[in-house]
Amino acid sequence: MTLVGETLPPDPRVSDLYHVHTNQPPPLPTDKGIRSEKPSEEAMQTRLERLGRERPPVFTIWWRESIFVFSIAMSQLLTEFFVSGFTVILPTLITELDIPRASSVWPATAFSLAIAGTLLVFGRLGDMWGGYQVFLGGLVWLLIWSIIAGFSINPLMLDFCRALQGLGAAAFLPTGIMLMGSLYRPGPRKNLVFAIYGTSAVLGFFGGIFVAGIVGQYLSWGWYFWIGAILTAITIATSALSVPRSRPERSRLCAAVKMDYPGALAIITGPTLIVVAITQSAHTAAAWRTPYIPIIFSLGMLALIAFAYIETYSATHPLLPSSIWKGSAMLPLCVAICLLYGTWGIFSVYGTLYFQNVMSVSPLQVVAWYAPLGIAGLLLSIAEGFILHLVPGRILLIISGLGATGSQLLLALMPLEKANYWAWVFPATIMSTIGIDLATILLTVFVTTTFPAAQQGLAGAVVNSVLQLGVALTVGLTDIIQSKKVSEVGLARSYKCTFWFGVGAGALSLAIMIVWGKVAKATSGLTADEKAELLQEAEQCQEPRPG
Repeated sequence: MTLVGETLPPDPRVSDLYHVHTNQPPPLPTDKGIRSEKPSEEAMQTRLERLGRERPPVFTIWWRESIFVFSIAMSQLLTEFFVSGFTVILPTLITELDIPRASSVWPATAFSLAIAGTLLVFGRLGDMWGGYQVFLGGLVWLLIWSIIAGFSINPLMLDFCRALQGLGAAAFLPTGIMLMGSLYRPGPRKNLVFAIYGTSAVLGFFGGIFVAGIVGQYLSWGWYFWIGAILTAITIATSALSVPRSRPERSRLCAAVKMDYPGALAIITGPTLIVVAITQSAHTAAAWRTPYIPIIFSLGMLALIAFAYIETYSATHPLLPSSIWKGSAMLPLCVAICLLYGTWGIFSVYGTLYFQNVMSVSPLQVVAWYAPLGIAGLLLSIAEGFILHLVPGRILLIISGLGATGSQLLLALMPLEKANYWAWVFPATIMSTIGIDLATILLTVFVTTTFPAAQQGLAGAVVNSVLQLGVALTVGLTDIIQSKKVSEVGLARSYKCTFWFGVGAGALSLAIMIVWGKVAKATSGLTADEKAELLQEAEQCQEPRPG
């Protein structure tokens, strides 16, 4: 008997689709469970097409699926809410909490850095304990520290709360993707669900700026965190009602997954120390000549080298198995989208700062300027969900790269005085959402379809690690550029330098995707587990029989 809300394991009879002794397809799962049908009723591909459009069997009624998708999408929205809005509220916090200029970057960086450093660890915990437990636990953790953050009385307390907020997001981001990836088969329905998930990031970005603008204009800054806490509480309630209660004992695969503690320590330490060194170097008088900066950077690099060695030669259950890079498109795709999402970090951070500090735009006017981003992102993401199975991935990646590069180019070329919003900012905003939406949705669908059910937590961790590291590293590097150039060329032109850096990052990403971005259409088909079982059966059939 299957519990309501429990993830169903792959049907062992699916492997008979290509059985060597018959051309007839076997019974396959439907939304009413596993049932027998006459093999002659449907061709194999027709059945796969039908299954790719059906509601997963675990959702017996449509509204349960709707609430589930809402809950997972809200988790992504909350992450972007606490990233984008904080940039708008930061000038108020600098004044209210007396944050030194050299330390002003840390409240914004701490959140993303905590996420980037621990995603793989929480992804593994999801594979070990089940997605529901880690997902809901991350939301509860975010709720607690969002409430406390609103009562911060000094910069240290704010930095601490922001970092702990990031740990909550690091828990629910990979497990949210894990839950969706394990429930939905490859096909149009999965594409649409992941498109909705991608749309929530854009809406969260706009929502964060909107709330921060209202709070900065009319309320105490603490309400920015408390409104985020209210949204988190709503997400917890809907998640408790709809997210499948997957249990570790439901699968022998889950029981076999273990934590790689040396690898976890190395991957948390490495990126954290490197980003700290890069970011802090921009705010010390002697920069890299400051003794502790190169020491921290070197320790971070050594930790990454140790992580690579542990995962390749030492770990029994590596956090990042080398097998995931065997696909010809995986590594180039991750590198390209890491750079691409980095341009989004430049746009969201330095674009907002440029509008406020150079163009003298009020927080509420920034909200109005970003409104087209939310509308365009919503329409674009939903449209992509309907065409992912029709259009080759390389075409979508190239369009995405052109959008990201064009957005940065418009900001870099925009006149310093009397720049027209409709001529420069509006098209840059539209192109930026084209740049990130198409590529990130495609990456999420591609990775979750490639990984087996036992590694869906890893799949979610890989996707979010690519995105968060892209933002953390790119913003850290541009912070160095902007800090060094501001005394030479002035504030406005120093921001322009960050946009030119974004043009270079976007162009490099586009070049990688043109050459190596060979990604097939996201059509209905077999899952990774079914393909592996098929291959195993084929190998057994080819073995010589005794006698």
